[in-house]
Amino acid sequence: MKSGFGAVAGVVGAGWVVVGSVVLGAQWPKHPVAGTPRDAQGNVQMDAPAPRTADDKPDLSGMWMRAESGPPRGTGPGRQGARGQAPAGGGAPAPAGGGPPAAAQAAGGAPPAAGGPAPAGAPAPAGGNTNAAFTGGRGGVQLEPPTERFPYDANGPAVATFFEAGANMQGGLPYTPWASDLKKQRMALVQKDNPDANCLPMGFLQFHLQPQPRKIIQTPQMILIEYEANYGIRHIYTDGRKLPPQGDVQPWWYGYSVGHWEGNDLVVETNNLRGAEESVHDGWLDVNGSPYSGQAKIIERFRRPTFGHLQIDMTVEDAKSYTRPWTVRVDQRILADQELIEFVCNENQQFRRRIKID
Repeated sequence: MKSGFGAVAGVVGAGWVVVGSVVLGAQWPKHPVAGTPRDAQGNVQMDAPAPRTADDKPDLSGMWMRAESGPPRGTGPGRQGARGQAPAGGGAPAPAGGGPPAAAQAAGGAPPAAGGPAPAGAPAPAGGNTNAAFTGGRGGVQLEPPTERFPYDANGPAVATFFEAGANMQGGLPYTPWASDLKKQRMALVQKDNPDANCLPMGFLQFHLQPQPRKIIQTPQMILIEYEANYGIRHIYTDGRKLPPQGDVQPWWYGYSVGHWEGNDLVVETNNLRGAEESVHDGWLDVNGSPYSGQAKIIERFRRPTFGHLQIDMTVEDAKSYTRPWTVRVDQRILADQELIEFVCNENQQFRRRIKID
């Protein structure tokens, strides 16, 4: 199957503790999926048109892995050079907490516009590409194969990064004082409460950017997303029901999600989430602990431009945590002829012992 997806990592400061078993070999035999467009050699035609359902909606079904879009970034945490290698010449070490290296800070330069990409010709901002979670400055453990980049959309939202959602925004995310203080507390505690490190359900952005894949199953009444990471499972109702008012239903780890189609885009609205007020493990948007509260509303816009490309624009509306709504983009790539593997996070869980919680 896929190379090195059967692992989960816990964060300890600027480093990583691998708490699952790194799986480097095949897991399940490949099973060619009927209807997959292929060339004469049997290779998947990634640029073929996206499939459509019987009612002429884009079919989002399939196995997906996170992917890159946009130019390479610098040398700081969560970033890499070409093809998953550290850039030639090394570079200054990254400070704990995911900030840019000292050399990058000294270089200055124009950061990206708030909520958008960096202007043409400007130095790359901190954060970088979305396919480098376990390379370079994070321990050198490569758990995902490098992939060819998708074309970069300079007019689109800022591209989210694995460690820091707002790393490609000018000034980062627009935290309120409450959210800023909470994130600092989480970082000061070396992210020991991160739900991923504790085998608990993650926030949507962490799930979308996990190197472990996810499977989308689309029906006319509901879309199901199975995340290999931490056995996450999510229901999106597309049967015409309305989003329940905030507080009308019990808050859930994954909230309450309803979706509707706007042309070729599936628009998913989610509320009634367990926020950071619920427990120390709740309300984590990214690895570095950017929070969301129980009042948050998350809007995702899913689109499939080609057979091999899934794009998700995620908007967060949360007046307790952020001074304004903001949007980031995630790209994913089809993982053809593959299946999810059984991943039980708590099996051989070492993170809590390594940092002396238990």
